[in-house]
Amino acid sequence: MNIDNTYNPVRLNPGEEVAEKRAKDPEFRIAYDALEDEFAALAALLDARLQAGLTQAQVASKMGVSQPVLARIESSLGKQDHSPSLNTLRRYASACGMKLVIQMVKPNAQ
Repeated sequence: MNIDNTYNPVRLNPGEEVAEKRAKDPEFRIAYDALEDEFAALAALLDARLQAGLTQAQVASKMGVSQPVLARIESSLGKQDHSPSLNTLRRYASACGMKLVIQMVKPNAQ
């Protein structure tokens, strides 16, 4: 019996997968596009934390919350049911050494 224990990771490119599905499935495109704001907000949080060079635990400590609470704050943005308050977003930004800025822009023509 010959068992091959070679490590062969599965290649996955989520951005490519989403682009393909958006192009082929109109219902998926509508649902995905409806989450654009949440995706942008999550990207902004993660980018702020990355720029600050902080872990979730470090940001949580600076905000006065536990790491699991911070993980829920970050993950809640994609769920649309428990979005963080402006005060929470301000505290997050401050913990990362930044200031929360909100702006409205005209949507892209489609």
